[in-house]
Amino acid sequence: MPEIKVLNMAGAEVGKMDLSDKVFGAEVKTSILHSAVRAYLMNQRQGTQSTLTRTEVSGGGKKPWRQKGSGRARQGSTRAPQWTHGGVALGPKPRTYKVKMNKKIKRLAMFSALSAKVAGGEMIVVDEIKTAEYKTKTMAKMLSDIKAGKKALVVLAENDATAVASLRNIEGVKVSQYNEINVYDILNCDSLVAAKAAVEKIEEVYAK
Repeated sequence: MPEIKVLNMAGAEVGKMDLSDKVFGAEVKTSILHSAVRAYLMNQRQGTQSTLTRTEVSGGGKKPWRQKGSGRARQGSTRAPQWTHGGVALGPKPRTYKVKMNKKIKRLAMFSALSAKVAGGEMIVVDEIKTAEYKTKTMAKMLSDIKAGKKALVVLAENDATAVASLRNIEGVKVSQYNEINVYDILNCDSLVAAKAAVEKIEEVYAK
């Protein structure tokens, strides 16, 4: 069972926490992580790019010159792809990039991502992440004191508007609730900073 230090916002150790083997001590499966990240990035694509084909470009209805006798290559329209202002051949058209993953694979990917952060010493647990007033400076100091990396994913147990507003202006910091985290964000950060209550809720959701 993995054990991790619990720090306060000043960076001092205030205890230890036993983590679930199933969630934070799982085997890291890189192939599943690759599939999860690929699916996430593909699903972010809108697929709205579009080009005009020769049938969609305005004009070109008249044959440019007669078929024979001019000495030039035969042409049927000035909107063919080889002409300036012509249509695009084989250009992109609207399509869906959606990739589906089944629930079991999604869970295994989440276990692998969280376990990789713990094994790599890139997960930091803080007893409480809160501030009484909207102060970016307070949260920036906390991240500095706990020695978080430049890119940090801060995971909260609930939607604390004051904490979120104080964190979101810090460059490289992303804030999320325990039920909104995804594999891409976890792997894309240098430090996974989680409130103790958020870790408990993650275990409650995934350790079933």
